[in-house]
Amino acid sequence: MELTIRKVVTVVEEICRDGQKAVAKPYKKCAAIAVIKNPFAGNYVEDLSVLTDIGEYLGGVLAEKAVAAMGIAKEQAESYGKGAIIGMGGELEHGAAILHPKLGKPMREAVGGGKAIIPSAKKLGGPGISLDVPLHYKDAAFVRTHYDAMEVRLPDAPAADEIVVAVVVTSGGRPHPRIGGLQVQEIKGEDGLR
Repeated sequence: MELTIRKVVTVVEEICRDGQKAVAKPYKKCAAIAVIKNPFAGNYVEDLSVLTDIGEYLGGVLAEKAVAAMGIAKEQAESYGKGAIIGMGGELEHGAAILHPKLGKPMREAVGGGKAIIPSAKKLGGPGISLDVPLHYKDAAFVRTHYDAMEVRLPDAPAADEIVVAVVVTSGGRPHPRIGGLQVQEIKGEDGLR
């Protein structure tokens, strides 16, 4: 595995108030972000398995960092999401290779569950570009109270030959959910949807 990490950044938001009302129980969102060298920047390569292996490694490491930074047990993690920003010397498929084939399993283990698909976003861009990492409940994708996102942005990344890989974990859903739909206490947890 050809992995060169320039830096790892962990950002924790603690939400205590939203709009005109205090939150009944403050909750946290955490993004654990790695800036890595893209071994295929500037070249078209058919076999992206190196990036797939990098994704497998980063999925567990970054999710563990996010859970630890929030100061919760892994079973207390409620929502999750993943994302990548590929520097302009790379291509979208480089982010897809990191995020999709193998990153999920170790990420799910690090958050103590995860029957639902892990929502994701990816884009090409340069230093300072933002990415909204989508979130939903880890064991049932249709729990509307947890449909959310966390913005990830680093002022110095990605360079043209880098990839920013982000894993986001939360300890709760949106602050004042009131649009109905499936509630956490109602999930069956059988199929990752409901």
